[in-house]
Amino acid sequence: MHIHILGICGTFMGGVAQLAKAAGHTVTGCDAKVYPPMSDQLRSAGIALIEGFDAGQLSIKPDLWVIGNAISRGNPLLEAILNAGLPYTSGPQWLGETLLCGKHVLTVAGTHGKTTTSSLLAWILDQAGLNPGFLIGGVPVNFEHSARLTDSRYFVIEGDEYDTCFFDKRSKFVHYRPKTAILNNLEYDHADIFPNLQAIETQFHHLVRTMAQNARLIVNARSEALGRVLERGLYSECEFFNSEKGWHLQDGSLYQGSRCCGKLELPLLGEHNALNASAAVAAANHLGVDPHQALQALSRFAGVKRRMELKGVARGVAVVDDFAHHPTAIAETIAAMRAKLAEGSRLIAVFEPRSNTMKLGTMKERLAESLSAADAVVCYAAPSLGWDASEALRALGEKAQVCHSIEETVAAGVSRARAGDTILVMSNGGFGGIHEKLLKALKEA
Repeated sequence: MHIHILGICGTFMGGVAQLAKAAGHTVTGCDAKVYPPMSDQLRSAGIALIEGFDAGQLSIKPDLWVIGNAISRGNPLLEAILNAGLPYTSGPQWLGETLLCGKHVLTVAGTHGKTTTSSLLAWILDQAGLNPGFLIGGVPVNFEHSARLTDSRYFVIEGDEYDTCFFDKRSKFVHYRPKTAILNNLEYDHADIFPNLQAIETQFHHLVRTMAQNARLIVNARSEALGRVLERGLYSECEFFNSEKGWHLQDGSLYQGSRCCGKLELPLLGEHNALNASAAVAAANHLGVDPHQALQALSRFAGVKRRMELKGVARGVAVVDDFAHHPTAIAETIAAMRAKLAEGSRLIAVFEPRSNTMKLGTMKERLAESLSAADAVVCYAAPSLGWDASEALRALGEKAQVCHSIEETVAAGVSRARAGDTILVMSNGGFGGIHEKLLKALKEA
């Protein structure tokens, strides 16, 4: 089959493209900006790319058009497909019906930690000899790829609650029909498509309703929102983590109830990552992987790119990159980094409020508190930001500075740093290549 993907350079759709190619399909695609690193990955896989969405692409005549969720009505190629009555589907639906059908799917859902937990779980299964396929919204360092297809019956997939496509406003994860699902946590996010937390809880309820009686949920026991989701209906087996009666951490060891499974020696920082790891061990246990063996695998986990990733050190100042963009994730990341710092070292947070939720100002009241544990805060307020960042950060006083260009942001970060400090960069985008610019400016300072 020949499929042509609209919006192919996004992390998810690019992963779908690589999986489809590995399955033997002919794959082509287009995007508004055909850019690396995804464009390089796709071309190296033999996937032809087209810049833009010109309606002339109808001449390609694929068997099926696969539409990414970034594509909306008014897109010239989409309108031409609809006018011509051509067959189309969404990425999640195609994946669920074509590649995941018949497999034991392990889905990781939640507001935070999906990418890291999916990577941890895939690594545990890999080291247990189960050779899982996977599609993850980031790049696990152990694998160096965000997607892979194998002949294994097991497939790990990051379960995104964002909507599926222009014609399907359900969350992506409802298409995956998992036999094992981790529900990590649940908070309000994605203010551009969800009016409130209850709307997201409904989507999680839809996920739970798709699961078989002999499937298993692994649920964070301390999430009130997830508790409400389960109250609306629970049809499968269920185990809890972050609970003394279930999977929990105590004195650096992982327990399943009263049984000690062994020491958790995880190379990742922070309590939130320890919880991610415990959930991954519990999910792998559903497949029969011994928790002790899983813990051994976790000790060899090399991390995920863009998750507290050290980008370099210049003049004694470390520059670290992280994907954090929600206030909870920002606070947890800062807390984890502070715990690592040597005495006398300072943490300088360089933050870009870039997500749709942040641009709308939905979380602006929580922003100052989430950044308060940093020694200094530099916020890049892009022209597209629809609210006053200076006002939102006023409670931080002189330790916060708002900048309106990347160059000004770099200069502010460098001016506040001294040898032994760490500059923690937080954004869910490329942030204008600020990491290399910071390192270059530090070397020249």
